[in-house]
Amino acid sequence: MKSLLGEERSFIIESDDDDEEDPAHRGDGVGHGDDGSSSDSSSCATPRGGGGDSQPNSYTNQWPQSYRQSIDILSNVQSPSLGFLGTPTLSRLSNSFLNSSFLNSSFRGKTPEIVSNLVKPLIRPTTSDEQQQQQQHEDIRKSSQYLLPSRKPSLQQIPEDQKPLVVGHEVSPYQQCSYTQGAMNGINVLCGVGILSTPYAIKQGGWLGLVILVVFALLAWYTGVLLRRCLDSKEGLQTYPDIGHAAFGTTGRIAISIILYVELYACCIEYLILESDNLSKLFPNVHLNIGGLTINSHVFFAILTTLVVMPTTWLRDLTCLSYISAGGVVASILVVICLCWIGVVDHVGFENKGTALNLPGIPIAIGLYGYCYSGHGVFPNIYSSLKNRNQFPSILFTCIGFSTILFTAAAVMGYKMFGESTESQFTLNLPENLVVSKIAVWATVANPITKYALTITPLAMSLEELLPRSQQKYSNIIILRSALVVSTLIIALSVPFFALVMALIGSLFAMLVTYILPCACFLAILKAKATWYQTATCSFIIAVGVTCACVGTYSSLSGIVQNYAT
Repeated sequence: MKSLLGEERSFIIESDDDDEEDPAHRGDGVGHGDDGSSSDSSSCATPRGGGGDSQPNSYTNQWPQSYRQSIDILSNVQSPSLGFLGTPTLSRLSNSFLNSSFLNSSFRGKTPEIVSNLVKPLIRPTTSDEQQQQQQHEDIRKSSQYLLPSRKPSLQQIPEDQKPLVVGHEVSPYQQCSYTQGAMNGINVLCGVGILSTPYAIKQGGWLGLVILVVFALLAWYTGVLLRRCLDSKEGLQTYPDIGHAAFGTTGRIAISIILYVELYACCIEYLILESDNLSKLFPNVHLNIGGLTINSHVFFAILTTLVVMPTTWLRDLTCLSYISAGGVVASILVVICLCWIGVVDHVGFENKGTALNLPGIPIAIGLYGYCYSGHGVFPNIYSSLKNRNQFPSILFTCIGFSTILFTAAAVMGYKMFGESTESQFTLNLPENLVVSKIAVWATVANPITKYALTITPLAMSLEELLPRSQQKYSNIIILRSALVVSTLIIALSVPFFALVMALIGSLFAMLVTYILPCACFLAILKAKATWYQTATCSFIIAVGVTCACVGTYSSLSGIVQNYAT
């Protein structure tokens, strides 16, 4: 890994100050001797450039202004603070009740320090200077990164019980991530439901198809570093849409934002299909009769999951779900361990040989492998959260390397165990009579439920920005979010093909977000500094991405149509 990272400066952009820590890119209160490698369990919000600058810039003034805040909640482990959509008065009442309960109950004889410790967040801040942290927190609350600048004056005139949700999410104090925290956040983004279909990808493309997985991993690392270069190229760049704005103007910003939001929306559809498939495996005989209409287990559990996740999308503060969803890494590891346990301890065995190469299935395999590396929409936020941003290439290498090992292990074991009978999700192949199988399936089921609201919220908040000010009421916002959830249910029931939908997302959106757009933005922003081999490398990646996108998208859509025809 050292050799790869050591060549980064000369391979991408020659710069004399790459190895120096730019004071503008360091958080306040971080000494030069701190290498950022210390590990702790604190949360890390990600305002760029420190908490001292409270002036809006030209990028944060344009739609979508809520992207940074909503993606921070999706990607970062934050201190839980839960509250439903409701009036601020109700929130203050609950806080007041909490404090009075401590002061007037059996804690009356305790010291104030004990009481204050009990009502503090579960995760303590990392900064040692409490006064400095409070000042940074106040700066962030005033910053345009979390309050929409163009709407701030009007918000003062709206009654408290009618203020819009886009500014209703409370932001945790400004803190910065260590190496370990940044890596964990990245792994949490990458290790999602894509791991379930990796054995099916081998079935589609053969053993040599694993080369595609490794190549995609290397290219994903390279394009992730390109995003970092784009962020450092101009002052004020904070998010992926900002990069698109700097590269292609307002049109680029809007186009990239739409692509990112549609990708998140499609992932929510995948969650519902996954829940339906796995819950119907656990309870295959469940059905519901309404008049003369019979609802089978797949449809029943898709509707049930929708009813469960819908209230979570109404939460004013999603940091609690963000905190819980960090268990996605643990869930992914647990599922792979269960798969290995079933193969070794429960004697299912690894006897299947499979085929070396299956050319007709390669396009689907491309989409499934591409889906595994669809985390680039979050990487700029993770980069901006680091204490030492020069560690980002190494953190990125750790995230992608660890995830690739996990993907490969699941793919090899799953396909060796089940061979040509491998389902779109290997959890559907697990023996039903084993306790370990039930653990794996329930771990798979639990993870999307916590992530659904976090995934749909960025899209919801961006649409809420477009509402007229007079319509930014909680009732309207609940209706909007509920409509989004119901629409994902309708599509999930209409296209209940997990692997094909995943391949479509991976072929179309992941290729754009992960491979094509980072290179295109890099060439557009830094073409004057790019050398000929950097230009050639980016052009090659764009060509590969476009080819994979065209072939994979066509095959996925064709497969969906064929499933309807049969």
